[in-house]
Amino acid sequence: MEDTTNNQSNTQPKKPKFLVRVLLFLLAVLVVLGAVAVVVFRDRLSLDNFKRWLHYRSLVLNDSGQADSFPHDGSLDDTFAVLDGDLLVCSSTSISLYSGSGTQYVDLSVDMDNPVVDTNGSLAVIYDAGGSSLYVLGQREVIWSATDLTSLLSAHLNQNGQLTVVSQTSGYKGSVTVYSTDYEPMMSVNLSSAYVMDAALSDDGQTLSILNVGQTDGVFNSTLSLYTLNTTDSGNFEPNLTSDLGSSVVLETRHTVSQVWSISDQNLTLTDHEGNNAVIDWNDMHLKRYSLAGDGFAVALLAKYRAGSQGELWVVSSDGSHKSLEIDQQVLSLSAAGRYIAVLTGKQLNIYTKDLELYATLDSTQGARQVLLMEDGSAVLISADSASFYVP
Repeated sequence: MEDTTNNQSNTQPKKPKFLVRVLLFLLAVLVVLGAVAVVVFRDRLSLDNFKRWLHYRSLVLNDSGQADSFPHDGSLDDTFAVLDGDLLVCSSTSISLYSGSGTQYVDLSVDMDNPVVDTNGSLAVIYDAGGSSLYVLGQREVIWSATDLTSLLSAHLNQNGQLTVVSQTSGYKGSVTVYSTDYEPMMSVNLSSAYVMDAALSDDGQTLSILNVGQTDGVFNSTLSLYTLNTTDSGNFEPNLTSDLGSSVVLETRHTVSQVWSISDQNLTLTDHEGNNAVIDWNDMHLKRYSLAGDGFAVALLAKYRAGSQGELWVVSSDGSHKSLEIDQQVLSLSAAGRYIAVLTGKQLNIYTKDLELYATLDSTQGARQVLLMEDGSAVLISADSASFYVP
């Protein structure tokens, strides 16, 4: 007779061992806890944290996240900017670049009357407004310069590193030149019908915007003209379209991939490449401070009265919608970068997300009068003769 006992025992499924069950249970618990942590701490468990650790891991930070201050060779009247995680200081006589620990990488003597800075994160252009000098910095050195330009009015870098320069040229009311990433002229537009105040190439390098000012029926008027980048010819190009910005004085423009942001004392206008305008009015409030440097948003500090500490912080998204937050302290400085907003008062530094949720607070600002924010949420606090980095 055949012995079926062994066959039955061999064909029965084996039950998981007790240790395997425990490990699977613990793994399931970890997955659930991890998912909950991602939801609850999504602002903290982000790529920005890793970027901050990677970039500033060599800095010695106190318990509040602030590094030791270091002296800079500028004053509060000079121009400050952040460049690829470093502090850029520009005065009429020098251009300096400092790391977070105070190491000086650039110390360039210049002769400028009105230094102005524009950055795209990894590159910076410094030019003498009304003068002839222009410098491009990147990788902690000067990578291109020109000292023979005429009556510079503005200069902007797009995200690709292409440079747009506005200058005054004899016989015209304004000239716009677009340079390649090798700083070779790609396109030049000369205008004689209206004065050129600003120009910028879109971040994808396809569309050129030019801000003109003039008079219509005896009334001051600003217009925005859009051109398709054309490298086959130079001279008197015709715009694809022109959009009316009204009688307000435009303070600054920014050109993203698909929109031109134009901010004035009265409103913010978003113009797409089809010429459609979305206008966000300040509702008779006074514009006190602003920044167009956020990723997909602009921020404006508004107040009912020119004096006083009461105000509202507006965040305007690319679709024209906005959120606001009441501010009841005197704001010394305002900065935006990435998805963050920094508000410096006489008492503290508050960093918000673009949804106006409080992200971090620093109570000891060591007499700082200006704040510069970086895309990862870290900040530089600047006083009259020193600066310090803050890493949330």
